[in-house]
Amino acid sequence: MSGVPKGKRRVIVIGGGVTGLAAAHRFIELSAQRQSPFEILLLEAGARLGGIVRTHKRDGFLLEGGPDSFISEKPAAIELARRIALDKHLIQTESAHRRSFIVRDKRLRLVPQGFQLLAPSRFWPFITSEIFSWTGKARIALDLILPRSKSQEEDESLAAFVRRRFGREALERMAQPMVGGIYTADPETLSLRATMPRFLEMERTERSLIRAMRRANRKSQAKETNGTSGARYSLFLSFDEGMQTLTDALAARLPPDSIRLNTKVRSLVCNRISSDGEAKRWRVITESGEAIEADALCVALPAHATANLVGDVDDELASILNLISYASTATVNLAYKREDVPHKLDGFGFVTPAIERLSTLACTFSSVKFFGRAPEGCVLLRAFVGGALQPEMFELDEKRMLEAVQADLRLLLGIETRPLFSLVEKWPDSMPQYTLGHTERIGKIRARVNAHPTLQLAGNYFDGAGIPDSIRSGERAAENLAQYL
Repeated sequence: MSGVPKGKRRVIVIGGGVTGLAAAHRFIELSAQRQSPFEILLLEAGARLGGIVRTHKRDGFLLEGGPDSFISEKPAAIELARRIALDKHLIQTESAHRRSFIVRDKRLRLVPQGFQLLAPSRFWPFITSEIFSWTGKARIALDLILPRSKSQEEDESLAAFVRRRFGREALERMAQPMVGGIYTADPETLSLRATMPRFLEMERTERSLIRAMRRANRKSQAKETNGTSGARYSLFLSFDEGMQTLTDALAARLPPDSIRLNTKVRSLVCNRISSDGEAKRWRVITESGEAIEADALCVALPAHATANLVGDVDDELASILNLISYASTATVNLAYKREDVPHKLDGFGFVTPAIERLSTLACTFSSVKFFGRAPEGCVLLRAFVGGALQPEMFELDEKRMLEAVQADLRLLLGIETRPLFSLVEKWPDSMPQYTLGHTERIGKIRARVNAHPTLQLAGNYFDGAGIPDSIRSGERAAENLAQYL
């Protein structure tokens, strides 16, 4: 058994993805401010750290196997980058072609300028858009006169909300593919309150979302003068050498003996050791049978994996965690010579509505979006496959998945040649689904965790699926535990 050194409080972080690394690093920061520092031990089941953050370099290309960027609107990632001296390596999206496309009738159609996820904020680009029929445009415009919902308390799915405010065509042609590109989710079950509460707030305060968005976006529209459409791309950041720059830097700042790879945790045991029965000590049992003692635990794993560990400690907590479902996704990077891609690639990529019945959820033109992703005379494309609406695509073997993606790129971009090379990364059960009732489930999870002051849970199933959300979740868990140590 690995005991705790005398005079030190040992904290074990289980999970070496971006959340676990952020938690462990925050413990190091907090430990430096204390007279009695923590001993940190990070246990990772796999052979590498970083989780779904994975950058590859090959033949002058820089490929992202997982997320390729993060949004600066949520400050946790930028603040962390500054604290670890990575801010000089941050890069914005390229200033040219800050726009995106949506597939309609097997062709790429430009997303209207000022159209952000659900609603237009500019009149003329919306009216002239090829994405919606005239009937669809008229139905979307009805939002200007529709009343507020009578029930603001009930959880409502994204699909129900969009149909109510903008109609079926807006859901099928814009909201579903746009939001699908973020959450890889089924809009019929996706909780609007848990994912995009600002739209509910717009309806509550302004009644019309179109009116609210026009008012809220006047300043940002003045700044985005170079043909931006769809998302506000100036908000997206990455690192000059790829996203793994962040996770590698976090790992490098941890003491060398604090990281243990290939160490899967099998179970947790909680022991009450004080005379009043309040103080708790933990015993972490690994797959090899080793028992490691700790004063506090931070479990930074997916909800289902966390449930497997905490079941013996708190079966009610485990039951709630198991209610959170996940979708599986894959990224497919494809490298081409520029001359082999007939399309102008005058945007950052495209998303595909489910009703188009193609294999690819979305595709990023990586070498257009960020500098340094492909050598001169070449382009890099990154396709997304799977998700809640197309689980059968994720189940394909690598050869068939590549064939399906290449068939879509032939149809949409005119690419007839084989890529110089390709790379498939499969991420099973990687995307938490924020389904109806998610906010209430998270509230119950937090209430149960509060009964165990020296236990914290963290992950992208709490308050958002992005990199900043994961970082903030890990750092908050560390800060909460430090209060009891």
